[in-house]
Amino acid sequence: MATLYLIPTSLGDTSFNRILPSYNTEIVTALRYFIVEDLRTARRFLKKTNPSIDIDSLTFFILNQHTSLEELSSFLLPLFDGNDMGVLSEAGCPAIADPGADIVAMAQKNNFKVVPLVGPSSILLSLMGSGFNGQSFAFVGYLPIQPTDRSKALKKLESRAYAEDQSQIFIETPYRNMKMLEEILMSCQLNTRLCIAADITLETEFIKTKTIKEWKTQLPDLNKRPCIFLIYKSL
Repeated sequence: MATLYLIPTSLGDTSFNRILPSYNTEIVTALRYFIVEDLRTARRFLKKTNPSIDIDSLTFFILNQHTSLEELSSFLLPLFDGNDMGVLSEAGCPAIADPGADIVAMAQKNNFKVVPLVGPSSILLSLMGSGFNGQSFAFVGYLPIQPTDRSKALKKLESRAYAEDQSQIFIETPYRNMKMLEEILMSCQLNTRLCIAADITLETEFIKTKTIKEWKTQLPDLNKRPCIFLIYKSL
C-alpha cells in the first residue's frame, strides 16, 4: 500500500543530528514525490538531509494558501499509482499550525497509509518547558490583529486558563512579537503566568516562565524571532 509520510523539518538553523532521527533520512532518501509549502526551502532541506539526493529527479507539488481543493486532489495521483509520497513542512511538523491537514484528510479518506515521522514541534516543546498543565492545553494559533479584538481574545484565553485549568498556547508573526507581548502585559492579570519560548532548538533558545508582574520589569527582545506564547493561571 502506498504511504504518505509527514516529514518534520528544523525550526531554524540547527544540526539535524540534534533534532531528527536517522530513520527520517532513510525515508526521505527513498521518496521521489513531495508535497511542499516552499520549493526553495524544501530543496535546501533535502540536500541537507542527504547531499547525494538528485533534486532534479524529484517531483514537487506546491501547497500553500493559494492552492485550491481541486489542485490538492491531483497531488495524490502518485499515491494512486502506488508511489510513496512525503509532505514537508516549512518549519516543524506538517499539518500542525502548518498546511497539510487537507492532504492528510484526503489520504485517510482514500485509505492510504499515513505515517507521521518524529521531529520537533515548537508547540509541544514550549509546553514541556513552561511548567504549565500538560494534561489539558489548547493551541489557538494566531490571535486577531486589531488591538481591541486581540485584548478581548487574550482575556478570554486567560479566563479559560483559570476556569478550565487549561494551558493556552498561541503564536504571532515574528515582526509583531513585541507588540503582542505589550498587549499581553496590558490585558492579563498581574499574577497570571506567561511563558515565552523563542528560537526553540536553536543555540539562542529562550524559554522562560514568569508572572505578568515580573515580565513588566524586564522585556526580552523577541523581534523577528520565532516565538510561542503560553498563559496559565497563577500558582
